[in-house]
Amino acid sequence: MKKVMIFAVVLVLIFGGIAFITQYQKEKASEGNPYGKDDLHTETVKQLDDPNYQNIVQPNTLEEKLENGEDTVVYFFSPTCPHCQETTPVLMPIADDENVDVLQYNLLEFEQGWEDYKIEYTPTLIYFEGGAEKGRLVGSQPDSEWQSFLRQTKKQQ
Repeated sequence: MKKVMIFAVVLVLIFGGIAFITQYQKEKASEGNPYGKDDLHTETVKQLDDPNYQNIVQPNTLEEKLENGEDTVVYFFSPTCPHCQETTPVLMPIADDENVDVLQYNLLEFEQGWEDYKIEYTPTLIYFEGGAEKGRLVGSQPDSEWQSFLRQTKKQQ
């Protein structure tokens, strides 16, 4: 019976150690992140160094831009969304080519965005003109659709 107890204690210590190390690594990886949060979801942490996810906007910053009537293009995505994982590496280079600043709103980290901006599916790209929604493109799209949408927003600015 003693051997079973010792074995159980050792197992608990091993799993506890693994949990501690995992949490420590996650915290280290998310230091100085653009989300302004200490505890990020694991899928978000994986994207921190991805060059396609470097224009992150926080909810309060987006709210200020819209209240100030700034023309803004916002890409609503979730790191766990397979369609977003396919779309982002296509969309962001197109935005660069079209010289359109696309802000990225992470719905996994800032869940209030689903309700605040009436997001039903990801990915969603919204163009706000004068602080009000002027256009929306939802779901996976061919490259030409992203390009057309971004060109249209540029013409209206």
